[in-house]
Amino acid sequence: MNNFLNIAHRGASGYCPENTMAAFKRAIELGANGIETDVQMTADGHLVLIHDEGLQRTAGSPKRVKDVTLEELRTLDAGSWYDPSFAGERVPTLRELLELVLPTSVQVNIELKNGIVQYPGLEEAVIQEVRELGLSDRIIISSFNHYSLVKCKQLAPEIRTGVLYMEGLYEPWKYAAGLGADALHPHYFAVLPEWVAASAEQNIAYHPFTVNKEEDMKRLLEAGVAAIITDYPDKLGSLLQVKNK
Repeated sequence: MNNFLNIAHRGASGYCPENTMAAFKRAIELGANGIETDVQMTADGHLVLIHDEGLQRTAGSPKRVKDVTLEELRTLDAGSWYDPSFAGERVPTLRELLELVLPTSVQVNIELKNGIVQYPGLEEAVIQEVRELGLSDRIIISSFNHYSLVKCKQLAPEIRTGVLYMEGLYEPWKYAAGLGADALHPHYFAVLPEWVAASAEQNIAYHPFTVNKEEDMKRLLEAGVAAIITDYPDKLGSLLQVKNK
């Protein structure tokens, strides 16, 4: 399990407001060796880290990400909704996260949020940012938009891609191979040991999300997954320490 990825979902979002610098820094403090985040694009073309297409839930604005400039976005409070102690947290840019992890060995799973809003040029912009910082070997690009994953692989064959899906894919490792993808990112219910084994034979890794109960983590570790995406990287880290003894 030495190469196992303990991936903090939107940062350590069990303890901090999701997709903020506070959550990303906390994830590293808690021992995560991977961070998962969501990327979208502002009206003026900046790459920003936020899950919802709309700003209401985490930043208190009725607008959509695609309709505001970075300057407008920077005026919004992305922390108070979680707890008043996080007042003043902002929606960060992709560059801020990449610069945070640059001096570490932490890997980043960038989910392209282009299943609803298409964001023309998103793939090119993300790849350019990653390459500028020399982080291609520490990035996994995932998306529910599988056309986008194919495009990413064509543009940057050196960057790993992961197929996000919920359930019901028949022999998903074959599907992933057809997309040129390196990993499967299923909902954690949609994982069986025999599927993990069949996938591994094709050099396709399983990275299930979002796993927060220890009994589920244990089941998936026994199944042989290569990574777990969780809001609580410290809980997963404790289980990994026991398993590695």
